[in-house]
Amino acid sequence: MTGTVLSICTSPRKGHSKSPVQRARVIDRHGIEGDAHAGPWHRQLSLLAVGDIEFMRARGLPGLRFGSFAENLVVSGINFDRLGVGSRLRLGREVEIIVTQIGKECHTACAIMARVGECIMPTRGLFAEVVRGGEIAPGAAVEILEAVPRETRAMLPTTGAA
Repeated sequence: MTGTVLSICTSPRKGHSKSPVQRARVIDRHGIEGDAHAGPWHRQLSLLAVGDIEFMRARGLPGLRFGSFAENLVVSGINFDRLGVGSRLRLGREVEIIVTQIGKECHTACAIMARVGECIMPTRGLFAEVVRGGEIAPGAAVEILEAVPRETRAMLPTTGAA
């Protein structure tokens, strides 16, 4: 199964929506250069499926833009419901990531929740660690290298603190 990166978003501060960028340098075991979530931990990248954003638009938020949920990557053509912890993806020709977490607890008084009224990252977002870096841009192919079933519970080594 192959998908496409529709948008790459970054922000200098955690807990805030992100803004789309035209290109990104993804650094090994770090994340997107200049993004607040980059660093030595297991949530270096966050991903949402475009269908989840479209679902929220249909629920009365038609002006919702990519990056509103502080996601780094918006992807089409991949069924995230089939991917569990340990799944490996290639973004473009070089970047490889491994899914380390599904969903997360939303920040208390999260700016995204306050602005949008509901956050889908706690239930729909995927989080990943960068195995191999490189350059990516919107339009890059997303390839599943290894799909670990969602039902499988895996413990993965991380690069740093949680």
